[in-house]
Amino acid sequence: MNYPWHLYIMATLYIAAGINHFIKPKMYLRIMPIYLPNHKLLVFLSGIAEIFLGIMLCIPLVKNISLVFIIIMLIVFLLVHFYMLSNKKASAGLPKWLLLLRIPIQFLLIYWAYFYLGL
Repeated sequence: MNYPWHLYIMATLYIAAGINHFIKPKMYLRIMPIYLPNHKLLVFLSGIAEIFLGIMLCIPLVKNISLVFIIIMLIVFLLVHFYMLSNKKASAGLPKWLLLLRIPIQFLLIYWAYFYLGL
């Protein structure tokens, strides 16, 4: 089966986002909700997860498993988006309208992943 080209774009985005966790960990540490434990470990694990899931998207045998875990990951990441809205330091100086816009974008990313399930 030929994969749609935009599935490779999705894979590339997750791999790049995961790599960015290691290039700019302070950015991710700043947005971690205070109620979550061991921020450094969580930033490291989420970076690894994004890279691993992005790679798995390109392997037909495990693509659907990757998509399910990407959807779960995106739902969990909503915690960060809401935390950024409620905490000035975590907002990283981003305007409120942009922080609000990130929430529906997160749902679009979830839909984008859901769209490929079963293809």
